[in-house]
Amino acid sequence: MVSKKPKIVIIGAGMAGLVAAHNLYRASTLSSDHLFDLCVVEGGDRIGGRINTSELNGNLIELGATWIHGIFGSPVHQIAQQIGALHSDKPWERMDGFPEDSVTAFEDGSVADPSIVDPISNLYRNLMEFAKGKKKKKNKIPPILKGMSIGEFLRRGLDEYCVQRSHHFCNLLSSDGEEAVFAMNENIERTYTGAGDLFNLDFNSEHEYQEFPGEEITIAKGYSSIIEYLASAIPLGMIHLSKKVVKVEWCVEEVSVNYDRFSTPVKLHFEDGSVMEADHVIVTVSLGVLKSGIKDQHGNGMFSPPLPSFKTQAISRLGFGVVNKLFLQLNQNQNQNQNQVFPSLQMAFHQDNSCRDESIPWWIRRTASLLPIYNNSNVVLAWFAGKEAVELESLQDEEIIDGVSATISKFLPNSDGIHKCSNGEISGVVRSRWASDPLFMGSYSYVAVGSSGDDIDSMAKPLPISTKDGSTPPPLQILFAGEATHRTHYSTTHGAYYSGVREANRLLQHYNCAVSSELLLH
Repeated sequence: MVSKKPKIVIIGAGMAGLVAAHNLYRASTLSSDHLFDLCVVEGGDRIGGRINTSELNGNLIELGATWIHGIFGSPVHQIAQQIGALHSDKPWERMDGFPEDSVTAFEDGSVADPSIVDPISNLYRNLMEFAKGKKKKKNKIPPILKGMSIGEFLRRGLDEYCVQRSHHFCNLLSSDGEEAVFAMNENIERTYTGAGDLFNLDFNSEHEYQEFPGEEITIAKGYSSIIEYLASAIPLGMIHLSKKVVKVEWCVEEVSVNYDRFSTPVKLHFEDGSVMEADHVIVTVSLGVLKSGIKDQHGNGMFSPPLPSFKTQAISRLGFGVVNKLFLQLNQNQNQNQNQVFPSLQMAFHQDNSCRDESIPWWIRRTASLLPIYNNSNVVLAWFAGKEAVELESLQDEEIIDGVSATISKFLPNSDGIHKCSNGEISGVVRSRWASDPLFMGSYSYVAVGSSGDDIDSMAKPLPISTKDGSTPPPLQILFAGEATHRTHYSTTHGAYYSGVREANRLLQHYNCAVSSELLLH
């Protein structure tokens, strides 16, 4: 009997799924008879996953992944550089990097003095560098800090700073601008980490997170150019869009010694009622989808039989946050002085409820900034995290415009609100909606209090696991990839990239094939 080719199905056409497909297809084509029967199934109507480049008034904007986090060593940067994606004649989001001339203001309209902003921002920066292991010997964490959240650690650091100052300054700190500036930095951290509440972010795991050196940049031709490059090397008919998987059946029982490749151990059930069989499935769906898929442990979840407890516990313990971006198109007044543009505004909100301006809506109070997407741009960007990001998705455009206008009128009182500020009225609103999208249910993962890097490793383990009783279920039925499965680069596109390489190589090694390199360039 002639054995058929192993059937490999990849669920999800985001970074991890396309990298895995790219590597497996390239390895398969090196074989004279094409080693694998390979396909990618994507529940949505586009490729890219949490990478989604769009356009607003002639500007490229990113609704999802935005930054190459460090240019030295990043595979994303190397690909972008090689394919010429780092240069464009069309303007793009943050094409001039981070703004260096930001104005920090309070909600009463006063501009924060550098004597307030600089010491508190330096304090915050030093505390986070300590948490990340940059200011202590690696793995030498004081016992008192173990089990603590980042939020608690930061607040303890602020309290200690206060104690070291005069009592007079302490009183000012708790009721005036310094507290607001510190909270502003915390709100920036929420968007970096995805943790809507820093008291849910684990301190002990923060030092494991690794960063690439070098500057952080955006991609001139859009993050989707990376995705398009990866997909271009895969035959068009190999990627199936609008094929949402609703159930994954797999085999945990011992099978006959006569098991062969004609007895595919995995069955995928799709929303349209169709069924596909496979020898191996690489699951690259988000941690949010996995969390939703394991809620019912009585056979009604995404996996049948349910995933083993070590896997479901890891999925449950790890954090998965919501981060959304809001883009506002401002009309430019015909009589506007070209030197008058909307400033890069950093917003320090009052922390004392009794001092808050009631005209500012609650959902914007933990947003740290409103800033043009590049110098002199009439498109303004704000980042939202946590429950505020979820609320943003449900608001009508008019509510957003009114809320932002009210906020600006307090922070920039001379503009008399957005309608009379130097850039004119808001004429367009574009925002991401990652929480309400059933294909994602959030933005990216973080290590929550009560979880650890070990849970990320558990996420990455393929199923079924080896058994001590000698049973022999077909190996490597379900493999897991995606940013939430990479211990040191979770929450990033390059983490997703590395995970796709890892799982492709796992299958190549299983079939005694030479593994491919990490960088997918020809």
